[in-house]
Amino acid sequence: MKRSCIMLLTLVALGTVTVRAAPPTVTPSPGYDARLQEQRAAAAASSRSAGPVHKPVTPRHHKRGRAH
Repeated sequence: MKRSCIMLLTLVALGTVTVRAAPPTVTPSPGYDARLQEQRAAAAASSRSAGPVHKPVTPRHHKRGRAH
């Protein structure tokens, strides 16, 4: 009984503690943001200029006229 009460109190104490640590990817980095914007701009520019070129398609077969 004592052991279960201690475990319960420990879990409650751990649950009320707020964690404020953040991984480095969460904190803002001006250098990373600038590089990311440059990459996005370059990707957008290349996707606009490298669009697929559509050639006009000529029909291969001629339609037959109806026999009267």
